Amino acid sequence: MDHIALLESVSLFSRLDGRHLKAILKACTERRFEPGEMLVEQGNPGIGLFIIVDGKVTVTKTLRDGQSVHISDNGVGDVIGEMSVLDGAMRTASVQALEPTNCLVLSAWSFKSLMERHPEVALGILPVVVQRFRETNDSFLDLSTVKAQIG
Repeated sequence: MDHIALLESVSLFSRLDGRHLKAILKACTERRFEPGEMLVEQGNPGIGLFIIVDGKVTVTKTLRDGQSVHISDNGVGDVIGEMSVLDGAMRTASVQALEPTNCLVLSAWSFKSLMERHPEVALGILPVVVQRFRETNDSFLDLSTVKAQIG
């Protein structure tokens, strides 16, 4: 799959037109991660987002009590780290390559610069980010309800 087709399939960029996808691709660099290598570590600054071109990663979160919780496994077309890039907050989870993994890396600076030059990019990704937030919130509320019923 060529990189433009990959970007078209990425939910975060699904509402953007071809010229904006080309601008995003131009701003990206390619990076390869070997099995066991960390893409991002919880608590570190969010200096870029990662679009998985091929391979597989695992996402884990360390809780306050030190317990590590598996969040998800991600593969081709998934985006890692977009929230930290958008809000400038520290990474909320760690991401590690499970197998040889190639990514397009879009730096926070490049992404913000692109959105400043082309506000329609920000308007295109905003509904996707809000939808993800709603889904996460709904999942959290569902889990809270189950715990309350059990507890």
